[in-house]
Amino acid sequence: MPQFAFLEGQPFWVVYVTLLVVIMLRAPATHLLGRGVGAGVNRGRIGERLGPKLDAAKTRIDRYGAPVVTLSFFTVGMQTAIHFASGAVRMRFPVYITATFVGGLIWAGLWGTVISGLVGSWLLLFLNSPWTAVGVVIAAVVTVTVLVMRNRRNRNKGDRSAGATDDERAPAEAA
Repeated sequence: MPQFAFLEGQPFWVVYVTLLVVIMLRAPATHLLGRGVGAGVNRGRIGERLGPKLDAAKTRIDRYGAPVVTLSFFTVGMQTAIHFASGAVRMRFPVYITATFVGGLIWAGLWGTVISGLVGSWLLLFLNSPWTAVGVVIAAVVTVTVLVMRNRRNRNKGDRSAGATDDERAPAEAA
């Protein structure tokens, strides 16, 4: 956590509260930026074309968006997009801020303990043996890649078998 190096050696509660403040400033700022862009889209030609579809999307976001916002704190890369999108479709702010606070509590705990421990351990390993640290990263990337490819292959295999049964049923229904 190089951007939070000033927290090194601090008591856990200081780290936790600092990270919570950081996320409670960053996430709503992204949401509000999305609101500004969304307002421009709603007033423009795109908004006129999408009219009822935008209303339907807003209804779904208001209904199901809070868990998505909360769970976004478990993601890397999607978190910002989810907060921006929640603003663009104008998710009700009280619902949004509640979901963000719950997610922020989780995020600060994860970063404050598990993730900072992993990053700190890896940095210590890197300082002692850079090649071993690089090997650990490569092994992790290969492992994740193999698991993702296996999951996609299994999913595609399931799709093909489901498609075959549909094709086999078609002639029987026609008869």
